[in-house]
Amino acid sequence: MGFFSPAPYHILSYGVLLGTTFFHTFIGGIVSFRVLPRPQFSSLMSSLFPVYFTIQTALPLVLAITYPGSQNPFGITSGISGFLHSSNRYSTFVPITAAFASALANLAFVGPLTTKVMDERKLQERKDGKKSWDAPPHSQEMQALNKQFSILHGVSSLLNLGTFVGSVVYGVTLSKRIS
Repeated sequence: MGFFSPAPYHILSYGVLLGTTFFHTFIGGIVSFRVLPRPQFSSLMSSLFPVYFTIQTALPLVLAITYPGSQNPFGITSGISGFLHSSNRYSTFVPITAAFASALANLAFVGPLTTKVMDERKLQERKDGKKSWDAPPHSQEMQALNKQFSILHGVSSLLNLGTFVGSVVYGVTLSKRIS
């Protein structure tokens, strides 16, 4: 068994997914926002998010591929077929797929749109001679960009929580298999 079994890769992938998501969401992002000046924080997050969302997107796929089947020879098989088995629909398929879909939406759509708006705000800051986070009044263009950024940031945060919740829910299922 050991290295030739999918089980250790499944557990390690789950741990990395949950740990990365927890740390970035509740510790790394918050501490970075508090201690870094706004431009450095934005630069850091712009560099981290593509890597972070790629990890969040890839690891649920690894979880599906490495799904450890039943020890019983007549039980559920390992891998994708076990992951897709009807008895795993709500305990495994739904939370892992929700985590994957949330991360993919951030990676492919919301993240790039947010970065685009951030770049547009930088251009508008140069035109206005004022930072986007400075006290009002702001130009109509900056108000629209700030609103658009706030919406995208909120959507991205909710999607990130979707990945976190899906991971935690699947963790409960996984823990039942261990005990």
